[in-house]
Amino acid sequence: MQRLIPWFTLGCAASLALGGCGLGETAVSAAAGGAAQAQEAKDARATEERVKQQLDAAAALETRRRQDAEAATQ
Repeated sequence: MQRLIPWFTLGCAASLALGGCGLGETAVSAAAGGAAQAQEAKDARATEERVKQQLDAAAALETRRRQDAEAATQ
């Protein structure tokens, strides 16, 4: 029985060490994934802002064309 205790202890220590490495790896990949998602969100906001500006410019151009056309017919 006393011979089994050191092996059991060694086995537990090895399991904890290997398990800890897996947890550390999971934490690193989660952090990397979170950083990637944050960058994607930032890019999406920039794209949304660009599209809004383009839509506003198109609406302003259409308003100007309509006003020019109305002025030309009078």
